[in-house]
Amino acid sequence: MQISLLIQPQSQPFPLSTTQETQTNIITMQVKSTIFILSFFTIFCFKFLHATNPPLSLDYYKSSCPNAEAIVRKEMECVVQSDLRNAALILRLHFHDCFVQGCDGSVLLDDTVTLQGEKNAPTNLNALKGFEFIDRIKEKLESECPGIVSCADLLTYAARDATVLVGGPYWDVPAGRKDSKTASFSQVESNIPRPNDGLLSIISKFLYQSLSVTDMVALSGAHTIGMARCTNYRARIYGDYQTTATMSNIAEPNLKNLKATCPAAGGGDNNEAPMDYVSPSLFDNTYYHILLRGEGLLNSDQELYSSVLGVQTSKLVRKYAEDQIAFFAQFSESMVKMGNITNPETYVDGEVRNNCRFINT
Repeated sequence: MQISLLIQPQSQPFPLSTTQETQTNIITMQVKSTIFILSFFTIFCFKFLHATNPPLSLDYYKSSCPNAEAIVRKEMECVVQSDLRNAALILRLHFHDCFVQGCDGSVLLDDTVTLQGEKNAPTNLNALKGFEFIDRIKEKLESECPGIVSCADLLTYAARDATVLVGGPYWDVPAGRKDSKTASFSQVESNIPRPNDGLLSIISKFLYQSLSVTDMVALSGAHTIGMARCTNYRARIYGDYQTTATMSNIAEPNLKNLKATCPAAGGGDNNEAPMDYVSPSLFDNTYYHILLRGEGLLNSDQELYSSVLGVQTSKLVRKYAEDQIAFFAQFSESMVKMGNITNPETYVDGEVRNNCRFINT
């Protein structure tokens, strides 16, 4: 995997001295070496851990529950038609599930006396919604095919359908995941990218999942739908937003509105704003246009284009802004890749939950 992390020329308005240029080159080489080593070991470990996993297949439920995908699709049509914003809720659930223990339905587990789930981890608390939609779909599947379709597969199907129903691409979903009997509160905080993360931190978290820089930029495009809470973008709008944004006729009133609903200090933490204020309910490539203008709502988003270390990521942002078909194609490929991150423990001690909130008894 090749990662380009050179200093962007446009970030240096004045020529560097020979000493400064030498120091810059040394720092750049150190960063590149660090990322290369990290990339090598994370991918090696990932492949070693997953080498013995049973393969997922497109016809996994062909005999046991042939209507599984149709049931999920029908229910998701109701969910999204009732409120287009629900599509983003399901897509976010899938992301947060796969980045902790693999795509094993662990994010759906409620806390019990004997199990600490992931829902109340700080990164997930107040951020994840839509669990009742998964409950409803699971009830339909259990009625048709009791004990057959895992919650992990259900959520993966639902994320695909949510994307399609708001104008995004379609992709075939391999199935055969098992549901985990465990969850990891701690991995939520260590594995999931945070809104104020810098570029190197974001890259490392994707590499840990064996997802490339290209996957990272494409999957970040999911932010073309959905909302963010004030607590996650406050630092951005009162920080370097004015530095990165062109402050065009669109940017100035948008920033004013953001500050009106998200005060600098005290209150409003759960007030929300769309990450794509142009077309917040449509899955398109407008998100990348917003990044080109320097108006990304989250720091972790704008870093893809504005970071001085992001020559490769900024090129991808421009590419997807110019070519929605290319974005859709890569997003579909990267979603399959992310969905194939499985939990090896589930193939030894996994199950198909009867209720996605609780382990079978």
